[in-house]
Amino acid sequence: MPKDADQPGSGGDKEAKEERTQDASDQTVRKRVRANTPSPHRGDTPQASPPRFVSVEEVMETAKGVTNMALAHEIMVNQAFQVKPAELPEGSLERRVKEIMHKAFWDCLETQLSEDPPTYDHAIKLLAEIKETLLSFLLPGHGRLRTRIDEVLDVPLIQQQAENGALDIGQLASFVVGMMGSLCAPCRDEDIHKLREITEMVPLLKAIFSILDLMKMDMANFALSSIRPHLLQQSAEYERNKFQEFLEKQPNALDYTEKWLEDTVRCLREADGSTAASPDSSSLLPLNVHNQAYLRLLRWDHASVPFPETVLMDQVRFQEMQQEAERLVLLSSVLLIVYTTTGEAISGLPGLMDTLKSSINAMLADMHTPSFSAEEALATIGERLCIELSQRLSQHGYSPFPTDRQSVLKGQISAAVQPDNTVRKLMESRLQTYLLASLESSQHKTPPSLPGGLAPVSRELRELAVRFGRLVNFNKLVFSPFYQKILQEVLAAGESPGTET
Repeated sequence: MPKDADQPGSGGDKEAKEERTQDASDQTVRKRVRANTPSPHRGDTPQASPPRFVSVEEVMETAKGVTNMALAHEIMVNQAFQVKPAELPEGSLERRVKEIMHKAFWDCLETQLSEDPPTYDHAIKLLAEIKETLLSFLLPGHGRLRTRIDEVLDVPLIQQQAENGALDIGQLASFVVGMMGSLCAPCRDEDIHKLREITEMVPLLKAIFSILDLMKMDMANFALSSIRPHLLQQSAEYERNKFQEFLEKQPNALDYTEKWLEDTVRCLREADGSTAASPDSSSLLPLNVHNQAYLRLLRWDHASVPFPETVLMDQVRFQEMQQEAERLVLLSSVLLIVYTTTGEAISGLPGLMDTLKSSINAMLADMHTPSFSAEEALATIGERLCIELSQRLSQHGYSPFPTDRQSVLKGQISAAVQPDNTVRKLMESRLQTYLLASLESSQHKTPPSLPGGLAPVSRELRELAVRFGRLVNFNKLVFSPFYQKILQEVLAAGESPGTET
């Protein structure tokens, strides 16, 4: 009977169990790695170095190293990362086989316990496994608990009691449930209470193993949360070393990273008004180039431009932050249009800003789904806001919102659908300025001041800046040596790189 996350086994290959649990716990990470593993051969970009033949063993070793690197990276950057039990696909052959084997095991146990006299072979193996699991939960200071578990779940003594017909398995199960209640996390108290209500032995043992597996997950996640603050430097070094190993086997694995930095330098030189700007120019200082490069990731064309290899594992996160930034730009643009169009009459109305913001947010919630129509959404927003403004002005004794001004407001809101709309470009520029200032000020722990017009979205913007900064700073910690080398070569060339494709 195999041992897994749902049912106990006969104490077989423990290392195989642990490997299966780890593979299942980072299932999401592995999917992302398979989809986004850095490849030097994407697109039609010419390769800087000639390809070389590699063995199957080298390919497998490289793939494993990248997967492990992705898992370590996920643990560090995803504060909500948790180990989870394996979940086999519904209807899969593996799941069906597992269910059949489990049913056969528990049916056999029930048959043994129903005999006269009962046979305890399977039950004793389960109790030995339970003992091992309980002991694994103990800390070095739990000497008395360890002694108590060893005394009560003494497997040789239990075996002798079974042979002499003196085994009280119900009493042992009750002890196990009590010990689980002492060792479990508070979130499992309700589960332990339900265990105490089960009177039949086989269902009780089955439920005990199910809760023990959940407790294992709790212990693993507690350990992760405890050591995460101490893993930053070690994790950065681990990722850097793993990537270096990958780079040695795939010499072209930084092609898109190089292009990303080259294009950033080119844009900064053009902003300086000269393609031959001095490398000593303040805009071309490494820190500024790095920050500007990361800022460009929030304006990336994910559909047609390959993502830099060094940030590929976080492409989904950067894309989510890009979508959040775009939503905040449009939200703040509409609110700015409302307040500049309607004048001072609404500036002091209590709760109006929150009401308008909530209405706009609700209609922009799906703005990055395929079925979303920006034109229709903004037209609906214009109609909705005009009704809300008219009602609020009337409630507070002001003159009704004039029809002609309503038309102007609707028109200006609808015009915000255009990316080159003046208000929208202004809000986008200010948001980018704030995020850049947040990166620059992260070393000093002093948040930058909020640009005008962004006050209504200040909370969301600050949260975005924190997430963005955390991801950028960790990536810098890992890949700075690679970036420094690339930038030295780009700046030393003293010429503008080619245009972005």
